[in-house]
Amino acid sequence: MSVKAFMKHHYRHFNAAVVVDAADAYNAHLKKGGKMFVTLAGAMSTAELGISLAEMIRQDKVHGICSTGANLEEDIFNLVAHNHYVRVPHYRNLSDKQELELLNNHLNRVTDTCIPEEEAMRRIEREVLKYWQKADLAGKRYFPYEYMYQLVQGGTIKKFYQIDPKDSWVIAAAQKNIPIFTPGWEDSTLGNIFVANVMRKDVSNFHVVKSGVEQMAYLTDWYKANSKKQSIGFFQIGGGIAGDFPICVVPMIQQDLKEKCRLWGYFCQISDSTTSYGSYSGAVPNEKITWGKLDVKTPRFVIESDASIVAPLIFQYVLGK
Repeated sequence: MSVKAFMKHHYRHFNAAVVVDAADAYNAHLKKGGKMFVTLAGAMSTAELGISLAEMIRQDKVHGICSTGANLEEDIFNLVAHNHYVRVPHYRNLSDKQELELLNNHLNRVTDTCIPEEEAMRRIEREVLKYWQKADLAGKRYFPYEYMYQLVQGGTIKKFYQIDPKDSWVIAAAQKNIPIFTPGWEDSTLGNIFVANVMRKDVSNFHVVKSGVEQMAYLTDWYKANSKKQSIGFFQIGGGIAGDFPICVVPMIQQDLKEKCRLWGYFCQISDSTTSYGSYSGAVPNEKITWGKLDVKTPRFVIESDASIVAPLIFQYVLGK
């Protein structure tokens, strides 16, 4: 039985039914000629979402991405250091002393998975610094994701690969040359490392990396160009800035630029954030109608569950696996 057939048969009610409805609507949106924009919050790259997301990108089921800086870099960290990661299945029972031992062993814990500092972070720091410095000397400026594309396309880290590169969603995105927006990139390991390198004068200025407001301008141009003939859907994994930043491009175009554009044509959010006062990540989709982001006719879904479980299922369903 295929994943799709299994879900059709078993997922009939509650959150399970919404998973099927959202996947069917995803396919329907694409069938009409629509495009899909995916946002990645949380630690989806360390959860190895690339195994399913990369194929979605290759099969033209994803056309743009907004990611936290952490998800952008952690896909690459996993690519070059997978064999050095340490899984801690009993993480809920760790004592403070055991957490300190992980720190002293240069293992940075993300739930049940520890990222090795030297093999992942420092290895990539040494390589990406070359591209920052090259751009600096040439007076060039790039977005954070463009440096990652240079890194994987330049072949300088290929000798370090420890997973099949087809399971890297960043490599898949680079092959398709789709944009990856990373608002708040400074809130990431490589963002911190970049700041340190500028402060040490290893890179002469901060402008080597394009800013968040420049990313919004780029997103505006991208959205207008890609929504001319058909609408763009919004598939949100988790909450936070990865989702908040890009969905605002529509009211920005309409209300601030005073230009006409289509609203988002599909919306799905996978989140375990409960609906509460002030919790944007837990806000139900109809609230977005009042902000000029979604239309009353926009297919809207909220799946209250763990994205590391649900997203791969939906991706496999959409791929017809």
